[in-house]
Amino acid sequence: MHTVIIGVGGVGGYFGGKIAHSGQKVTLVARGKHLKAIRQNGLQVKSIDGDFVTHPFMVTDTIDVVEKADLVLICTKSWQVPEVAALIKPILKEDTIVIPLQNGADNAEKVRAVVDPRHVVGGLCKIYSKIEAPGIILHFGHPPEIIFGELDGSTTKRLNRIQQLFDTAGFKNTISANIEVAIWSKFMFIATVSGLGALTRATIGEMYENKETHHILKETATEIYNVGIAKGVLFPKDIVEQIIAFIGKQPYDSTASTQRDIIEGRPSELENFNGFIVTEGKKLGIATPTNKFIYSCLLPMEEKARK
Repeated sequence: MHTVIIGVGGVGGYFGGKIAHSGQKVTLVARGKHLKAIRQNGLQVKSIDGDFVTHPFMVTDTIDVVEKADLVLICTKSWQVPEVAALIKPILKEDTIVIPLQNGADNAEKVRAVVDPRHVVGGLCKIYSKIEAPGIILHFGHPPEIIFGELDGSTTKRLNRIQQLFDTAGFKNTISANIEVAIWSKFMFIATVSGLGALTRATIGEMYENKETHHILKETATEIYNVGIAKGVLFPKDIVEQIIAFIGKQPYDSTASTQRDIIEGRPSELENFNGFIVTEGKKLGIATPTNKFIYSCLLPMEEKARK
């Protein structure tokens, strides 16, 4: 199978690197200094599970030269998904599978709005990773995992093909019978810690241990739960408690990528996280005061970064 990775940051660089390092055919679509470094030296992955260097089949910034794909992993930021979905159209075959892996609750919907919905499989990943330097990916926390599944909950042969590819690459992967709940559960975690983390400049452990910020974390997650339920997401009743407990199990000094983006003055996924909940809450008539406060306080920084 030919796997094409769109976006070679912490997520695309790690998982694309693992697939390529296992001897499978991988094309990386990257840009700038990162692209140049990978072409010259290969993709270097520094990982708590073991370092490696891999030389993928192709590294390019031009989709026109990419061969038709069997699997496309979209690993960009959430706001870039519609543009990327349009970009990949020329490399899709009849049976090409497209999986968006970035954080956010509606990425599969964004892809399905642009390409034929039959191509799209829901997905998410769990990993702490980032670009350390051009051509170098640093994986510094959490056992890497991709969770994926059909959006209608069905069991299909193509899921087994994807799993075989991921198994060969050597990282944990799980087929989900309800990928929507899995995506929204991950979204609840990441949106809850990201915005408040950017606002407080605190680590996940610091926010969890402090009585006041712990309470705000729970309020944020509860509002996400209420919006999700109104949209038909079949959350388990104790999902907020599960997510808060999961937050408490994260490395004390860990931070979320969106939190780091905001603090460092880069465009972030604020609009796709807390902003998304505020917008959907308005549509559905659900109050989201905590998410609105976090979003509103961070919005000036976001607007400045995007200028």
